[in-house]
Amino acid sequence: MTSPSPHNLPRVALIAGPTASGKSALAMAIAQKHRGVVINADSAQVYADLRVLSARPSPEDEARVPHRLFGHVDGADIYSAARWAAEAKVEIERAHEAGLLPILAGGTGLYMRTLLDGIAPVPPIDPAIREEVRALPVATAYAMLGALDPPAAARLAPADTTRVARALEVVRSTGRPLATWQQAKTGGIGHEIDLMATVLIPDRDWLLARCDARLEAMFAGGGIEEARAVLARSDILPTAPVRLAIGVPEIGALLAGTRTLPEALAAAQLATRQYAKRQFTWFRNQPPAMWHRDMATETCALLVNFETRFPQGA
Repeated sequence: MTSPSPHNLPRVALIAGPTASGKSALAMAIAQKHRGVVINADSAQVYADLRVLSARPSPEDEARVPHRLFGHVDGADIYSAARWAAEAKVEIERAHEAGLLPILAGGTGLYMRTLLDGIAPVPPIDPAIREEVRALPVATAYAMLGALDPPAAARLAPADTTRVARALEVVRSTGRPLATWQQAKTGGIGHEIDLMATVLIPDRDWLLARCDARLEAMFAGGGIEEARAVLARSDILPTAPVRLAIGVPEIGALLAGTRTLPEALAAAQLATRQYAKRQFTWFRNQPPAMWHRDMATETCALLVNFETRFPQGA
């Protein structure tokens, strides 16, 4: 990802890190103190159908400071990193025009890379091919990808539904592997902004305990009803991100009678811990070295650290 820019460029704050690490609270604290607008950079929180199970900010939080790109996509819609990056650029420009500090907050590294570094100029995918690919079981899609684009299949995890489908639909629709398109990325804004990036890397045991507690609160606070509504929609494909979001399949098993409530909760907690561990490793190792890593767990300490690193008048 692109390195921070010279300080004479318009500033953009970025708060990244694994799930449950405190990104939303820190972003809101910065927004309240420095006239900011929080822009979502989490792939689950874009969906209107998943307020509870994606840990989207509450209506009360959204009323305290401006929030953008949260819950603005219907669960049946096809959404992508490219679409998010285009929308994020617009929101960043609007914030700057209004004299506000744009604050990107989220845990989806692909979104951040796309916005900062650009995206491969892949032609539009044939809708019929996309629909056919997205309806395939992941094992079938992975086998087809292995035949059409062996390097991509070797690079991707066999169960990575989203990335396997993307690689397969690209090679089938364009006749070229995704990797060849990715060699010439365009549209990144990393060189146009002064990026103030903080990556939250708290103690892992603290993070995993927080994940467990949050899942329990989600199940008790409307998550079951939310998943029931998603699963009842016939217009949402079985492979759609909202159906695969952590909590939805586990609650689906509960509703189908194949799991008890404690079993469904335990399965969702395990899936969240595994996801958090993958994010933890990615955010610790993949972002540029100059992106500041912060191990604090209290919002007030994180805010002080942010302001020390990035004086607002500098």
